[in-house]
Amino acid sequence: MSAPLKDLRVIDLSTVLAGPNCARYFADFGADVIKIEKPGVGDSLRGMAWRDPRDGTGLWWKLVNRNKRNIALDLKLDSDRELFLKLIDDANVLVENFRPGTLERLGIGPEVLLKRNASLVITRVSGFGQTGPYKDRPGFASIAESMSGLAAISGEPDGPPMLPPIALTDEVTGVVAAFATMVALHSKVGQVVDVNLLETMFQIMGPLISLFMLTGEQQPRLGSQLPYTVPRGVYQCSDNKWIGVSASSDTVAARVVEVLGCAGDQRFTTFASRVENREALNDMMIKFCAQRNSQTVLQIFTDAQAAIGPVLSMAEISSDPHFAARQAIKIVGTTPMQGLLASLSGTPGELRWEGRTLDADGAEIRKNLWGSDIRKNGQ
Repeated sequence: MSAPLKDLRVIDLSTVLAGPNCARYFADFGADVIKIEKPGVGDSLRGMAWRDPRDGTGLWWKLVNRNKRNIALDLKLDSDRELFLKLIDDANVLVENFRPGTLERLGIGPEVLLKRNASLVITRVSGFGQTGPYKDRPGFASIAESMSGLAAISGEPDGPPMLPPIALTDEVTGVVAAFATMVALHSKVGQVVDVNLLETMFQIMGPLISLFMLTGEQQPRLGSQLPYTVPRGVYQCSDNKWIGVSASSDTVAARVVEVLGCAGDQRFTTFASRVENREALNDMMIKFCAQRNSQTVLQIFTDAQAAIGPVLSMAEISSDPHFAARQAIKIVGTTPMQGLLASLSGTPGELRWEGRTLDADGAEIRKNLWGSDIRKNGQ
């Protein structure tokens, strides 16, 4: 079966996470992605956080830049900038995440690039967008999580706002940027795609802005709970293990209430009545779990077709049979990491190699730009 994006060429001029994640999804499904790095130092992601104990390479790097070819270019040098422009001539997509105006200062802004390649899609990933009063501010995931409304509703009721313990914004923005880029490619119109961290996070906040602007109401911090769904959260069992429960539909909520021995109790028959009696219902859930071990609670809820799952650590995920059956963890090169984002039955993606060493493909690319006789759009 043929890789679905094999006819696309993507130039990845971005660094760290959100932009490179966007390019990764193209690479995973067959696009020829060329990662451009600064000579000598490369992308700072190479040295960020945890490293492979075998070779010292950053694990973030190996994951986010898998399936990409690699070349080191200094775009301040005329010779390297000319090579970059030759790559652009035969590319479908450019992904970059410099601060707004940087490409223009280098003399390779959208006007220049689209003049050379009128069908090029230029995906610009930034903290706050290419326009607006905040556009020149440095953009990081934590800032977007703080300013989007996410931190304000995260945390315990009497505690401070909280940030997520993962690079949530960068991960989600990578998916959003890939989707927006595919929409632009489908339109067959060369253009600029403006994606930013702040609005990506704001998009996933649901109708909270509608709620405030129409009613003045704001969602409070409730820990793991939601203001409109009860019970919902994590609960500790007698063996000190935790389970997660959700009752986000009336039918599932009815099953949960029945498991708790409260079928027919008028306090718990509707979303509104359950919310009104939140404390009583949540206390029942806490006591139910505290009196039973996790396997018993999981079995009772599963038999009742109520939504439940164990709270799994990475140690438990690494040996979980469902993750294994779904091939959610793959060995790429020699490194275990997440598998493909989605499974396509007819044109699946493929994990070919982990993130490469700096300028690993530079000689080949310089010798024959793409190292292939395949031309744009398969021609």
